[in-house]
Amino acid sequence: MIEALMETRGVRHALLVNAQGEIVTAAGPRGPHADADLNLVAAGRAVIASLQATQGSGEWNDLLLDVDGGPVLLTPVGDQILLAAFDDVASLGRIRFAVRRLLGQI
Repeated sequence: MIEALMETRGVRHALLVNAQGEIVTAAGPRGPHADADLNLVAAGRAVIASLQATQGSGEWNDLLLDVDGGPVLLTPVGDQILLAAFDDVASLGRIRFAVRRLLGQI
């Protein structure tokens, strides 16, 4: 189902990663950043857990990481994380809208 994100201008690839750090499904070419994506999700989980502990909040919406390979948006889907890699931070609004639309279908 995440293949629908590939229709959004600017999206390079997308992954759905489970709580164990394994890829559930993927869409688009991942190229040289395949392992780096899983590391980003693991690091993102650690940052989110730290922020949740500090803020006393159990929920989060998105986490944007602007890394050397390009920006990545991490979005929670239950206990899984949807990673959407895209071309430019200026595309963030369009990417967030596409992710929200996709999550409404899941």
